[in-house]
Amino acid sequence: MIKHTKPSAFYDTFERKGPGQKTTHYCPGCGHGTVHKLIAEAIDEMGIKDQVIFCAPVGCTTLMYFYFDTGNMQCPHGRAPAVATGISRTLDDSIVISYQGDGDLAGIGMSEIVHAANRGEKLTVFFVNNAIYGMTGGQMAPTTLIGQESKTTPFGRDPIRDGMPIRMSELINTLEAPVFVERCSLGTAAGVLKTRKAVKKALMNQKNKKGFSFVEILSPCPINWKMDAIQSRKWLIENLEKFYEVKNFRDKDTSIKGQGRLPFLSDDELLKVLDVTADTSSDDDNNRVDIGEHKVKIAGFGGQGIMSVGVLLANCAKNAGFNSTWLPSYGAEMRGGTAYASVVMSNDIIGTPVVDTPDVLIAMNSPSLDAFENSVTKGGTIIVNSSIVSRKVTRTDVNTYYVPATAMANELGLTATAAVIILAFYAKALGIFGVDILKAVVPISIKNKKYIEANLRAITAGEMFFDDYKK
Repeated sequence: MIKHTKPSAFYDTFERKGPGQKTTHYCPGCGHGTVHKLIAEAIDEMGIKDQVIFCAPVGCTTLMYFYFDTGNMQCPHGRAPAVATGISRTLDDSIVISYQGDGDLAGIGMSEIVHAANRGEKLTVFFVNNAIYGMTGGQMAPTTLIGQESKTTPFGRDPIRDGMPIRMSELINTLEAPVFVERCSLGTAAGVLKTRKAVKKALMNQKNKKGFSFVEILSPCPINWKMDAIQSRKWLIENLEKFYEVKNFRDKDTSIKGQGRLPFLSDDELLKVLDVTADTSSDDDNNRVDIGEHKVKIAGFGGQGIMSVGVLLANCAKNAGFNSTWLPSYGAEMRGGTAYASVVMSNDIIGTPVVDTPDVLIAMNSPSLDAFENSVTKGGTIIVNSSIVSRKVTRTDVNTYYVPATAMANELGLTATAAVIILAFYAKALGIFGVDILKAVVPISIKNKKYIEANLRAITAGEMFFDDYKK
């Protein structure tokens, strides 16, 4: 009878493209292989292979997807806990593992790991700490010891210049939410066995939906430490274990309680919550205008409703059957400062939301006309809020309209609807979508429902002004 065999959580056959097809990725004496086996054995023993999803970011940890026959998600540097959070919250029965190194977790991803732990996310984090950036060639990491030499600290880490090494387990242990925090070591066979127990405990916690578990594993990196496999383990015991105490910091049975997940809504329920009763889509997509790519810039002061009208325009384009994007831009002090929104609509896929040369410029104030008049494409359109902008458009190669939108909005009793008046005028003048679509989208797009009627009156005013304008 075979008592010891390769865990089924590993692929049956190792495959690698290009040269060195039979060579595994990890260096001689590296601890990652040991950690891989401990995790794979625990997965097999618990029968959770089909539930496991690894999240591995940039670094040596990312190579685990070559070996584990489980779900795998490659993540941006340091962002594995954020990606893992999304997966865990979406797939209730998944066992999500964030597998990270010290440069990634304690450096680039410090914010992500701290906040995931603080929220008590249903995750298991395996933190492989070898006190150095491994894949990139041995640079100082947040966990590099004082005096330890590296590519970026050739004379040793200096606490004044480089700061102190960060004890991540102790840091995570200060947070209320985690249920399990332990630091282990691969320095000895006994240490490996204790690590095995911690790995299984952390995975079992997640299987039992207890919350956030954090296992830090002190691991050798012989190549970057410039040692052989035996020397590296001796150095780990004599140095890393002295600074990073090997112990269990927390093991509790209960996780923090909250409101739970919001209920899933069907399409009909969602429409009811949003108070949408009408079909706002175009009646006939065959009547859709072939506009190619149409770019609009809406510019004015913060507080004039520039951003909201940009969203409204993009939503109208979507409901008319076009693809659309909306990109806001405003200064540090939005209200009273310069603000503009860029909207792109197209029959095809949109490559960028940036609008440098608009086909249409809606200028709600003088600085906006001064800034963007010359950027409008030849043969394009400029619509000016003539209540505020006193000067005329100087160009003769564009279509120009002057709409006293602010004065009209004041007459309606709500100055903030000035941009909506111009948007209705734009819809009539350009003919890309009908005013009926604009009227249908307003109840959805306007956040404060008490202003819906005022905005609908503004649309009617803009529509009537255009009709009189053309007479």
